[in-house]
Amino acid sequence: MPWPEPVELHGAHASLVQLSRDHLADLDEAVRDGELWRLWYTFVPTREKLAEFVDKRLADQAEGKLTAFAVIDVASGRAVGTTNYLNVEPEHRRVEIGGTWYRRSVQRTPINTECKLMLLRHAFEQLNCIAVEFRTHFFNHASRRGIERLGAKLDGILRNHQIAPNGSLRDTVVYSIIANEWPAVKAHLTFQMEKPRNNA
Repeated sequence: MPWPEPVELHGAHASLVQLSRDHLADLDEAVRDGELWRLWYTFVPTREKLAEFVDKRLADQAEGKLTAFAVIDVASGRAVGTTNYLNVEPEHRRVEIGGTWYRRSVQRTPINTECKLMLLRHAFEQLNCIAVEFRTHFFNHASRRGIERLGAKLDGILRNHQIAPNGSLRDTVVYSIIANEWPAVKAHLTFQMEKPRNNA
């Protein structure tokens, strides 16, 4: 039995469903919104590599390496990005939430916060995880700020951790939320979702 097992998670703003080739048309439009592949410190696929990207995610999922989700915007019913449980370690009940990207038009909306809340809730309350990791590029300051706003704490930096597509060496910043921190993080994220939003 795979761990985590395939699951769908549904919220008021976003749904997380199993990634498939059926999402390619929506994701093609999503990567074009902001030309996300131009961000050198991320691993967002180009339009030409999008089908290969989805196929690789599905192959890795079949091997039990990850769980891949398409992020569906409830308002439009369309896929606006992807996210995953990565580096799954069933024997240690640990996962990483990562490989996340969204089209520009839904960034800085409640969608990301709700997706993180749903994934964390599932990890801690259904999978009984002892820790959930987040990893990002040292130079991806927006991602680092977003992870810190969730309530994750810095574990450290893996220096020269990976070779990026452009040949540069990636220092990976590692954060985590551990099980006994989950109640406070859950309260914080729930408050963020429920508080009135200033449209200014």
